[in-house]
Amino acid sequence: MSIVTETQQLRDLFAEIEVIEEVAETLPRNDDRRLRLLSLAEKRLAGALPVRPAVAGELLELTEKTVRAWASEGVLTIAQVDPTLRIDVRRLHQVRLLVEDLRQAGRSRGLLEEVHRRLSDQALLDRLDLAESLAQMDRGEGRVVRRV
Repeated sequence: MSIVTETQQLRDLFAEIEVIEEVAETLPRNDDRRLRLLSLAEKRLAGALPVRPAVAGELLELTEKTVRAWASEGVLTIAQVDPTLRIDVRRLHQVRLLVEDLRQAGRSRGLLEEVHRRLSDQALLDRLDLAESLAQMDRGEGRVVRRV
């Protein structure tokens, strides 16, 4: 399959996922319909085959060399190395949204560092133990512990 065809198919998939996510975000956090929609979006992404760095580059508007560097830095997830390098589509989608947000905010330099920072922040926020701790703090539970 050509890079152009593969890129267009992935663009179509991402557009579909973004519509599902957009509709899900209009529903309350604890609404079962929201969870089902987000689960559907995740399932569609999980079913997508990993892509070549050239395709990822087209979607991110970066060079293939830059995509490979981002993959080696861990910003993009490598799904396959042999026989050729392939990039995980779920992470590519996440990174593409971050890159688009940064570019819309006028950022064009230091994208790697900013995307990496935002992914790290999101990984922390996704931790269940941190979410529970923050909820306890909001409720005024717990006690202050200070080292002497």
